[in-house]
Amino acid sequence: MYAIIAACGKQYKVSEGDVIRVEKLGVEAGSVYTFDQVLAVSKDTLVVGNPTVEGASVSATVIGDGKADKVIVYKYKRKTGYHKKSGHRQAYTEVKIDAIHA
Repeated sequence: MYAIIAACGKQYKVSEGDVIRVEKLGVEAGSVYTFDQVLAVSKDTLVVGNPTVEGASVSATVIGDGKADKVIVYKYKRKTGYHKKSGHRQAYTEVKIDAIHA
């Protein structure tokens, strides 16, 4: 059984027991978070929502927060001496999927 959820502007395919990284939720570690926007659920057959499946939710336990690997952004314009280097580390929240309620 799996579900497709929408969280933080992105879509994730999740099953029970999966550990996924979503953009930072601002929730304490160890607490339970519920994803209400379930786009599709597959048990025996695929049920697709319009836009979401009514009455479906996915509950997850928050493991913790962190930052992803650094991405280097380098800007350069030739013949002018313009060089600009910066980096970015995206914050994320790691969650473990406990149950899919459909």
